[in-house]
Amino acid sequence: MDQKIPYDDYQLPVVFLPSYENPPAWIPPQERVRHPDYNNELTQFLPRTVVLKKPPGAQLGFNIRGGKASQLGIFISKVVPDSDAHRAGLQEGDQVLSVNEVDFQDIEHSRAVDILKTAREILMRVRFFPYNYQRQKERTVH
Repeated sequence: MDQKIPYDDYQLPVVFLPSYENPPAWIPPQERVRHPDYNNELTQFLPRTVVLKKPPGAQLGFNIRGGKASQLGIFISKVVPDSDAHRAGLQEGDQVLSVNEVDFQDIEHSRAVDILKTAREILMRVRFFPYNYQRQKERTVH
């Protein structure tokens, strides 16, 4: 006889764990060398610096999503093809670590937008982090 306890009747503190994520399918080691899910080239995940110069009134060439509310950071959600951002190497799934030495890892979305829109020269530290980007997309509507 399973009865659910009303939320208000729990003893404090209450901790709710995230839902379980199934691990990826197992692939024999000899097959991993050629399998797309097993790529030993890790340099794509290292932080890198991107420099953009933005004339007054010009667009950035990319969109961001996320922020402090998502607890996962700010991510590049779209890059306009053939834009300066695209040519500089920004891609969807890049986490913005900092802009002009301002830490973006725990920043409100609106503050991040203000910093990016008002800067004429943007020095960004980013890293490709598709796992957290996907989790962030599932959590937010930005």
